[in-house]
Amino acid sequence: MKKKGKRIAALACVVILVGLYIATFIVSLLDFPGSDRLLSGCLFATIGLPILLWIYIWIYGKVTNKTTLATEEEKEDSMRL
Repeated sequence: MKKKGKRIAALACVVILVGLYIATFIVSLLDFPGSDRLLSGCLFATIGLPILLWIYIWIYGKVTNKTTLATEEEKEDSMRL
């Protein structure tokens, strides 16, 4: 049941990112008042959303003491040193 929730959340994130890519492309082609601010917002969200998702997964793993993809990367980095 938990994997289904994770899949739904991941799919929602992918849909949002695709929507942001399309919106960024359309806004870059159009010229209307305020389009420069809208383009900046789209670009910021396109970069910021995956980063915020990773931070959320990392914090979730720390709070629940469960192994997540983010905590596995930390273990691999510490083993390299």
